[in-house]
Amino acid sequence: MAATSDPAIASQTSLPLEREKQDLAPKSYAEAAKENKTGAGDHEKYDGDAVNGKPNQRDPKGVKVGKSETRVIYEEVDGLDGGRLVSVRLNNTGNDSSSLQEGRSSEDGRLVSGRNAEAGWEGAGIHWAPLHVPLRRRLQTLVVLCHTLCVPLTLTIFFLLCAIPLFWPLLIPYLLYVLFSRASTSGELSHRSDRFRSSRIWSLYASYFPARLHRSEELPPTRKYIFGFHPHGILSHGAFAAFGTEALGFSQLFPGITNSLLTLDSNFRLPVYRNYLLAMGLASVSRESCQNILSKGGPNGEGMGRAITIVVGGARESLDAQPHSLRLVLKRRKGFVKLAIRQGADLVPVLSFGENDIYNQLQPNEHPSVFKVQLLIKKLLGFTIPLFHARGVFNYDFGMMPYRRPLNIVVGRAIKVTQQSKPEDAYVDQIHEMYVMELERLWEDWKDVFAKNRTAELEIVE
Repeated sequence: MAATSDPAIASQTSLPLEREKQDLAPKSYAEAAKENKTGAGDHEKYDGDAVNGKPNQRDPKGVKVGKSETRVIYEEVDGLDGGRLVSVRLNNTGNDSSSLQEGRSSEDGRLVSGRNAEAGWEGAGIHWAPLHVPLRRRLQTLVVLCHTLCVPLTLTIFFLLCAIPLFWPLLIPYLLYVLFSRASTSGELSHRSDRFRSSRIWSLYASYFPARLHRSEELPPTRKYIFGFHPHGILSHGAFAAFGTEALGFSQLFPGITNSLLTLDSNFRLPVYRNYLLAMGLASVSRESCQNILSKGGPNGEGMGRAITIVVGGARESLDAQPHSLRLVLKRRKGFVKLAIRQGADLVPVLSFGENDIYNQLQPNEHPSVFKVQLLIKKLLGFTIPLFHARGVFNYDFGMMPYRRPLNIVVGRAIKVTQQSKPEDAYVDQIHEMYVMELERLWEDWKDVFAKNRTAELEIVE
């Protein structure tokens, strides 16, 4: 009879190279199975000392959310210098019910196991994923895979529909609608589905890494906000988990604030894919879209309680996304500051620890000619093509799936902004400097908690 797998086993890798990166002692799959018998799921392992550096969790409080019975637990993480963050952990009722069973022999009630069949593969060139993986981890991988490949998947669906003449009377009006629709820039968020954003599939998505959203201070819903997300990384998985879904409890940490993650306007010209983005509450990063979102909605219809999240470094910053380092393209990025001043929106820096660690890509200094071509593409087309890789669906060595490495998204303190219809250069520089200082504070306060394996310090360029 095949042994069933425990969720706690899979939360900690058994591969020697991966365990060495995490400062863990070598362990075979057989030893992992023998030592992990607590039955704790991936979330329980993450909430302990494995990711947060043994934080002190003070008086977690449980409350009910809406009509559901889901308990929201607020946890506090203490920094090394006395700072404190607040995050949300949702009770996970989807734990795999299977558990590792001990056999019994005729003498002492135990069966004696033979050789571990997977042990011989540890020294192989490609490290394949074990066959016995808990169902929940398989579902996590499936959700992340679908999101990572959502552009080719949705385009494939569209072209398949185009191949069926029966759908042509519907597709032609739909394409005209896509070309002339202003849903991504109107600021009305009419296609946003809170039910879709709160779906349990996004909890699987966030727990893949796992990801956690941390709050430095409460934000009153009587103000407007612009969240500046750093770094861009390769595909901004942290930004999507924290601000594109409710998987990490944004609405519980910041009640009364409606946040919209922004992306390129060209994404909303792709059939089917645009509907996916709009349902998740995403909007265009164009100036018109930002102004409309921050000037509509809220109790008084003037945008109070509205917020947008901008990945400030953009496509250029993705080329600097190297593991265990943090280079931010920010020195000359002041357009978002001017926008905040015009709209009277407070600026909130956000630092995602681990965003650069979940993919590997070519080093610019080792391949300067390739890097120049990437910059040329960025200049001509407005987007870049990072040459990256990570792990696969069935192996740990090569593929487009991100590594299972922790993402800790830390939201800093709001920088108060006074509204000006025509921002003065001196005031723009002042706010920009305060923004950079808050980012540097976040890094200094939490780098020893969330970036223990860093090989370089925070660097702000361009």
